[in-house]
Amino acid sequence: MIYEAVDPADAFIGLRVLPLFRVDLQTGQYPVIPPEVMFSIPNTKRSARGEYHRSDWEWQWDTYATSENGWEEPVDDREVNLYRQYFDAEVAAGIRALKIILRGQEQRIAGMVFNESNFTAHAVVNEWDDHANATPIDDVKKGRKAIHDTIGVEPNTLIIAYSTFLDLGLCDQIVDRIKYTTPAVQRGDIAVPLLAQAFGVSQILVGGGLFNKAKKGQDADLSGIWSNEYAMLCRVSEGPMLGNEPELGRTFLWTPESPTNTVVESYRDERVRGDVIRVRHDTDEEFISTECAYLMSNITTTP
Repeated sequence: MIYEAVDPADAFIGLRVLPLFRVDLQTGQYPVIPPEVMFSIPNTKRSARGEYHRSDWEWQWDTYATSENGWEEPVDDREVNLYRQYFDAEVAAGIRALKIILRGQEQRIAGMVFNESNFTAHAVVNEWDDHANATPIDDVKKGRKAIHDTIGVEPNTLIIAYSTFLDLGLCDQIVDRIKYTTPAVQRGDIAVPLLAQAFGVSQILVGGGLFNKAKKGQDADLSGIWSNEYAMLCRVSEGPMLGNEPELGRTFLWTPESPTNTVVESYRDERVRGDVIRVRHDTDEEFISTECAYLMSNITTTP
């Protein structure tokens, strides 16, 4: 049996940072418009009976190659009957497998984005948890100008960790900016849309996903998937097609094998007298234009 799973929100933001792009081939090329083409000012003057000038630029090409990630959860018939009065063991197994796949995807994307090997990090002078002295609006303004001066468009997204979101609501500079337009707002209780308005971006993506750092058999030690040491200002795609606008990147989804981002299947295994729940997908997370991003570091005093 195979059916489509609905991805739970669960504070996962990876697919909003690198949105899905569906492909028919497991590996292939995709076109990229060279940045210099977008900003050239060629001679456009035409004389009577003369020909119009024409473009002779060529596409740049990059490649993707998807790989499969999957996880199985066995559900013993005896356990189904043992726990029936408390919960549905098959549903619980499916949710666990689904979250394992989504959490892995989230960690891959966060590891790419909040990464000084992929982007030049710009350290803020005053950490954003120094509520009296932090200047996050000024820090983001620098990033907006840097992206605009590089690719000629405004960034539309700020990516932060959950603890960073909490800190921003306590920053004097943020509170002072918002209290004049929204007098009823309370320090520490500033909604995401108000923060986005204060920063001049369309959206703020708050990465609240957690993972367990502890080894098997040890007590859980939960940590944020998105590091609170970083924040990123960037331009993410607002449309389904590639090449319509500058964008940070995409998650390529190989649809013949993975028609949706998470595919859930189940099959019978009589060796253990039970059902097996499997969740899988076939994807590749790729940057398209790293010039669309401005990575800030030193966001938190104690990461």
